[in-house]
Order: sequence, then C-alpha cells, then structure tokens
Amino acid sequence: MISLPSMNFEVQYVEDQFTNDTNNPLVPNSFELFAGGMGIFFLVVMLLVAGVFVAAIVLWVRNYRKAKEAGADIFTLQTDLAVKAANSQFLAPAQTKEQKLAELDGLKRKGMVTDEEYSAARMKILSE
Repeated sequence: MISLPSMNFEVQYVEDQFTNDTNNPLVPNSFELFAGGMGIFFLVVMLLVAGVFVAAIVLWVRNYRKAKEAGADIFTLQTDLAVKAANSQFLAPAQTKEQKLAELDGLKRKGMVTDEEYSAARMKILSE
C-alpha cells in the first residue's frame, strides 16, 4: 500500500524539476550545464558550424559576382567550360604530316594560298 509521505515526495520532486531548484543534485540549473565542459564544447562546435555556413555564403556571393563581371552564367558555367574544352584545339588529336600536307594541297587547289605560302608551309610541315 502507498503511503502519503512518499506521494508528497514525488510531487515535491516534480515541482523542483520545473522550478530548477539548485539544492537538488539531480536537477542542475542551466548555468551549471553551460558552464561545464560539455557546454563549452557545444558552444565551440556551434560557432564552427556557423562560421563554415557564413564562409560558404560569402564564397558563393563572391563567385557569383566574378562570374557576372566576366559575362558568364554561373548556373551553366560548368557546361560552357566543358563545351569550350571539347571544341578546343588543345584536346583535338594531332594531325599527321600526311594529313597536314593533304590539307595544304587542298588549300592550294582552291587558290586560298599563294605559291610562296605553300612552299613555306610545306617546308615547315616537313621539318617538324
């Protein structure tokens, strides 16, 4: 059977928990939680997370402004660069001497180069 004094104790414990009584060792007050080592660790972690978040926003805004100054659209910048790289001569396979000479002969037949230009270009190709 339950006695009345133990029931009063339970009621008193619940009241102490909500009033944050510092005399009760089972219920520390909020300052004790924050002043402890765990509170400092939590504060440092939260400051680091906030710093990373702010740095990410600052870098994004900076990159956005630089891209706009350069006339680029930041949302298609990666695709634009990939297309430029794919179309560049740097990534194109090198032509053989035969291919270069055939191209030069075609230009001469079309009359796009003079005899002197043809001779100079042919010598350059053969000396490579």
